[in-house]
Amino acid sequence: MSASRRASRRGLRVAIVGWGAIARRLAALLAERGRREIVFVAVAVRDTAASRPDLPASARLIAEPGALEGLDIDLVVEAAGRASVEPWGEAALSAGHDFVVSSTSAFCDDALLARLVASAERTGAQIVVPPGAMAGIDALAAAATLSLDAVEHTIVKPPAAWRGTEAETLADLDGLDSATIFFSGTAREAADRFPQNANVAVISALAGIGLERTRVSLCADPAASRNAHRIAAEGAFGRLDMSIENAPLATNPKSSEMTALSLVRLLENHVRALVR
Repeated sequence: MSASRRASRRGLRVAIVGWGAIARRLAALLAERGRREIVFVAVAVRDTAASRPDLPASARLIAEPGALEGLDIDLVVEAAGRASVEPWGEAALSAGHDFVVSSTSAFCDDALLARLVASAERTGAQIVVPPGAMAGIDALAAAATLSLDAVEHTIVKPPAAWRGTEAETLADLDGLDSATIFFSGTAREAADRFPQNANVAVISALAGIGLERTRVSLCADPAASRNAHRIAAEGAFGRLDMSIENAPLATNPKSSEMTALSLVRLLENHVRALVR
């Protein structure tokens, strides 16, 4: 039975992998919105002994993927980084739980994606890719029903958001006086080399024409105060041009507030009578 069918009867029981900025923001937003029917049953972390005063009272800490098998849950939300996708995804899907992937850069590995899809097919579970920081992914995916000729994804962030990444060797982030594109390539290359910042390139690629054909440009702009994305696509459906400027997550400027908000929407839709 799908997670949405189960949730309609008793609420939604969730395990979340990771307790970083995205997971904390997700939990805080749901609490603020009074979503008591969405219950965090478990939180997966590396160190279960560390103090976490902001942990939901309903959640128990787990450290190993195998712990998912005995839990009464409807779905698993990954928000712990690329390395967590394989072990936790395999465990969740093998146990028949839907698996929501935030660190989509893991799907640059075609073999990994194929293995997880095979696991989902065996158990009837689903791999769910939320739109993350992007707008209009539903339109891009719908357009891909017909032939798409081209998809271009441009990501613009303040220089501070690119610090600690390979961008530091490709541009003088401290000395920029205008917007500078420091990378142009495929979605696979962008997400593989900049997994914290260009993770979303995999989302647009999966929705559209794939990791090799989707073109991505990465830009550092000293005048920018928000994380911006623009997608331009053309095909049999016509032309599409979408853009969004996201406020950065207060606790992690590499991520956008919209990433947490998209997870809120995904979970709330499981318990709504009217999905939107």
